[in-house]
Amino acid sequence: MERADNPPGPAGQSSVDLLIVGGGIMGLWAAVHAERLGIQTLLVDANSFGQGASGGLLGALMPHMPDKWSGKKRFQFDALVALEEEIAVLEVATGLSAGYRRAGRLIPLPKPHLREIALGHSRDAQTHWHQGGREFHWHVVDAAPVPGWIDPAAAESGFVFDTLAARVAPRALLKALLTFLSGARHVRLLEGVSVQGIDPDRGVATTNKGDILFGRCILSAGHSSFPILDGLTRDRKSSLGQPVKGQAALLKADVDASLPVIFRDGLYIVPHEGGMVAIGSTSENRFEDPLSTDGQLDDLLAAARSMAPALLGAEVVERWAGLRPKAIDRDPMVGAHPDHPSLIALTGGFKVSFGLAHRLAEAAVREAVDMPSCFTLPQTFTLASHIAVVSHKM
Repeated sequence: MERADNPPGPAGQSSVDLLIVGGGIMGLWAAVHAERLGIQTLLVDANSFGQGASGGLLGALMPHMPDKWSGKKRFQFDALVALEEEIAVLEVATGLSAGYRRAGRLIPLPKPHLREIALGHSRDAQTHWHQGGREFHWHVVDAAPVPGWIDPAAAESGFVFDTLAARVAPRALLKALLTFLSGARHVRLLEGVSVQGIDPDRGVATTNKGDILFGRCILSAGHSSFPILDGLTRDRKSSLGQPVKGQAALLKADVDASLPVIFRDGLYIVPHEGGMVAIGSTSENRFEDPLSTDGQLDDLLAAARSMAPALLGAEVVERWAGLRPKAIDRDPMVGAHPDHPSLIALTGGFKVSFGLAHRLAEAAVREAVDMPSCFTLPQTFTLASHIAVVSHKM
């Protein structure tokens, strides 16, 4: 990676066809798609690539419930299935592991009425969770399929075991993406370039290292994207999004990496390779220090150890906190600004970024170069849809 330590123009050139602002999971996937399409691209980040919210610990790839099927749920399902092959291609190209495994998910059912609801979801999964000859299931079982992982007392009415859920090691995936891009022919990477303003009509990004001229710009700077988009959006009654703090931890435990993810009431317990287990995460709309951890994380750790006795006494090797981008309507925010079509948003993923980023980034890059998409982006994901929400919000 290059760092822009000298001012004569961050790109070493006066202009670039595609400028990508922000090198987290969204921006890196966008750069990969730009490289595949042969687009002359510059990817810049204010700090180091993958060091914001994308550089967290959890890596849970969790599907929506299979009931009340919709275009949004179909999009997420297809993306989660496609990610397995995308990562396999990336791993072959780089020789690196992204820590991906479709390990499934265990959800305890503490009450009888929750079991009845889960049985209905099981029938919904039979209807909707299949693609190209592959089927995934929402099993309702009396006992966990793996003994000794989850406390049986947590589920008096049984468990759900879904076979669609997966996990990835966030930092390992970021490293694989960066390694792929380090050999790119069409994409340049620059760290330490802070974008202070974007004039999409003139095609100019103002940075701490000088102006960058661009044909199109993809704004994938996480929660830092929202103030820029707010400044370009007329007649809005609130911000397009906000940062939400999350806290997580990484434990060293003697557990099998193939164990399923445990989920209950916002608590995720995610086994990773090498005996590591990630615990997360909080969702804090109000906070004083975005990078500090506190008693809320302690409570999560206590709940995790109660749920999974194998974690009792496990060493905490890292405590992590960061800010995730939550768009006003919670959905990801993707697509051209209706008043400034040369600016394309790619942010707002909040809790689903790692499972959807490859597809959202492909949609953004194709829109940037006026190419038809290979799939339909849900209408509620579009930047125009989010702007409509804040324009009518009272």
